[in-house]
Amino acid sequence: MINGMKGSDILRIVDALHREKGVDKEIIFSGIEAALLSAAKKKLGLHKNIVIEISRDTGDITALDGEEPLEDLADLGRIAALTAKQVMIQKIREAERDVVHDEHIRRVGQLVPVTVQRFEKPNVIVSLGKAEGIIPWREQMQGESYNPGERIKCLILEVKKVGQRVRIVLSRAHPDLLRHLFELEVPEIQERIIEIKALARDPGHRSKVAVQSIDHKVDCVGACVGIRGSRIKNIVDELNGEKIDIVRWNESQEVYIMNAMKPAIVNAIELDFETKRAKVFVEEDQLSLAIGRRGQNVRLASRLTGWAIDLVTGTPDAYEERFQVAYDSSQERPAVQSSAAAAAAALLPEGPLEGDGQGDGGGEYVEGEDELAARGD
Repeated sequence: MINGMKGSDILRIVDALHREKGVDKEIIFSGIEAALLSAAKKKLGLHKNIVIEISRDTGDITALDGEEPLEDLADLGRIAALTAKQVMIQKIREAERDVVHDEHIRRVGQLVPVTVQRFEKPNVIVSLGKAEGIIPWREQMQGESYNPGERIKCLILEVKKVGQRVRIVLSRAHPDLLRHLFELEVPEIQERIIEIKALARDPGHRSKVAVQSIDHKVDCVGACVGIRGSRIKNIVDELNGEKIDIVRWNESQEVYIMNAMKPAIVNAIELDFETKRAKVFVEEDQLSLAIGRRGQNVRLASRLTGWAIDLVTGTPDAYEERFQVAYDSSQERPAVQSSAAAAAAALLPEGPLEGDGQGDGGGEYVEGEDELAARGD
């Protein structure tokens, strides 16, 4: 025994550390052996060929200097004992770090519930049970505030070892967070009856989710909305009021883009498959709705569909007529060519109108709500 410690005491300590820290018992035994070996060499000399083993069954310690047994381990001295303690603490911490790392590295990309602990501005520190995670400022939702003790759901982005600690990076802003929330709330998505084809997200403000039903008997939009909007409401509440547009996916790119532009009503669409640009025609009174608040609607629709969207007022025929009038005017009156070109440019924007939306256009729209209301759901 060492300092009056019996084998049964060692077994009890190992078992307690195993249950408390979740560290494998073999790692703890090896740590104690390494600590005792370091202390013995500190006391007896580094040149000694010392071997120390602990019985995994009885906890008894065997110490040998070559082939000679060591009998004086009971009094290692204060410095040697402190060395042993430091070595053992280090070994336990390394083992604990490895356990936390291995447990969470398998959960990267998964949704986990966490509890807000404290703030290290601009970051938020949360508890995942036996470990702590960090939500960096860039992964937080704009306008969202957190309170200590509050339970929220986050996506695990990254797990890596940093010194003696494990850094677990979490996100509230990643698009996959929204995907997992839909999988959690909509059983048809878990059962692969409904598929999420694409999603685009402006964290904290608005999102668009494109869905498709594998079974033609199941309404994909209605299933995601739920009875009286119960399912979508749970998701919106978890995201603190973030507006969500559920879009019906379609193989036809024209129909898909038209659905993605809702709640704005689209007159017509012209596609350029080489440049992947879509010219979307809307009435004048639909333009602000199509653009959305600060260009939000058209920007999300563009990201959702993968097409660069140019908004044009009117119809294709009216567009061609305006273009011809502007061209003829510039040819007939060269002296005012610059003003005619400016007028044509005002009528025909060269790029997507994404920056300065007129009007609101940010109201929550969920395709299928009117149909559900009509059915009495």
